[in-house]
Amino acid sequence: MMQRSTQWWTPSGVRLRRASHRPGRWNWLFVPGGPGLGSESLLGLVRAAEVPGTAWLLDLPGDGSNRGLPAVPRDPYARWPDVLVEAAEALSDVVVVGHSTGGMFLLSVPALAPHLAGLALVDSAPHAGWRDSFAAYADTHPCPEAAAAATAHARHPTDASLRALTLAAAPWNFTPDSLAEGRSLLAGLPYNHAATAWADQHFDDAYEARWAPRGLPTLIVSGAEDRVVDQHLWREEPAFNGPETHHRVIEGAGHFPWIENPDAIRSAFADLTVRLRGMP
Repeated sequence: MMQRSTQWWTPSGVRLRRASHRPGRWNWLFVPGGPGLGSESLLGLVRAAEVPGTAWLLDLPGDGSNRGLPAVPRDPYARWPDVLVEAAEALSDVVVVGHSTGGMFLLSVPALAPHLAGLALVDSAPHAGWRDSFAAYADTHPCPEAAAAATAHARHPTDASLRALTLAAAPWNFTPDSLAEGRSLLAGLPYNHAATAWADQHFDDAYEARWAPRGLPTLIVSGAEDRVVDQHLWREEPAFNGPETHHRVIEGAGHFPWIENPDAIRSAFADLTVRLRGMP
């Protein structure tokens, strides 16, 4: 396997940037949620997890700040999310880590499975049923600022209006004690409304996992206070409750659980690493 630089692109424009490197043979691909927030949203997760080997921040073509670049095709969304396979094929001993919609993207690409050494899903879901659960929660826990920002974004979607909407909705993503830190994280991200629009039109409502782990060390991390993506959905899916899948509930944590409880995140990924080391 050739040595990779600290930043590189696959043939279809998937960008990988090296976020950390420690002793170990694994290549960890961190896939952000949103979409449209950029993989910078996962820097704190990378720091908390302290995974052995090399951690890469992955941006699909046209997501986050991965646009308007020579390596990114003119129609970056033409092969979303299937182009994820290109990154997995290019590296050895690959463990994919998907946060929220990023995990859903991973589970919608069955061709990934043969290229993986392990899988981690952080506050993600097995199907689109999480959207109904979130809508019901939002109805009973209204956030007027988020409602106004959503109306403004729908009327005139821009990167700036997506940023404003995401910041306004921060109380749904973080616990009260971590809200200031959460807003600070969200304020510094590169927003891309075109990626959000693509997912809204082509992915979100119809999403359903197209593969499940079979003999693959898998970690499902759930913030106990996640109000955005219903984490109870995993328990209703036998395919995600086999012996290869370990569930970790992060107490006192919301949709970005590494913000509230990085030590529990580190412990969860340490458990996954132990299981990876036991594989041939």
